[in-house]
Amino acid sequence: MNTTTPVTIINEEVTWNKNKTIVSKTDVYGTILYANDVFCEASEYKTLDLIGEPHNKIRHPDMPKIAFKLLWDALKREENFHAIVKNLTKTGKFYWVITDFTIDKDKTGKVTGYTARRKAVPNSVVAKIEPLYKTLLELEKTKGEKVSEMYFKAYLNEEIGKSYDEFVVDLFEEESKKEKKFIEKAKRIKGLQWFFFSEYDY
Repeated sequence: MNTTTPVTIINEEVTWNKNKTIVSKTDVYGTILYANDVFCEASEYKTLDLIGEPHNKIRHPDMPKIAFKLLWDALKREENFHAIVKNLTKTGKFYWVITDFTIDKDKTGKVTGYTARRKAVPNSVVAKIEPLYKTLLELEKTKGEKVSEMYFKAYLNEEIGKSYDEFVVDLFEEESKKEKKFIEKAKRIKGLQWFFFSEYDY
């Protein structure tokens, strides 16, 4: 049953505990079967609001459709898939995460659904992926989903030289290491000086 109602978009990031992991389980069609407390906190929905709903209930309109097409294509091949996703909250705010999936199977080996785990991403990751998503979305709106998909594949091949999954994992790991080093260095600076310490070496 889809009880999704239109949400007024607010260009504001929601406040949630970014040290924790968002966990959800769906069936093979993407219907939410389980949502942990962190998912509820980040999405601003109660558990009862989420269970039985399609996972695209939290899909932000800033996300290009090709990202989800690649996701579902991989899951149908029973492959894990990583994506950087901007999600929509109940009040119209947003939050960015990186996803990781587990393919759930029954005793006979039949796929019964998927378990998704999501972690917050550094702002530097968002700064690098958001312009690409905006381009894909604009192509999608003006020239169609197929053109957006073709451009995305060409971009990954010519400019990145990696699959989307590899690109996402490498980008996340690289920027996370930079952020960790910055935080570690910042902690060695007394008082609030670290907050204004904008230029740092690795």
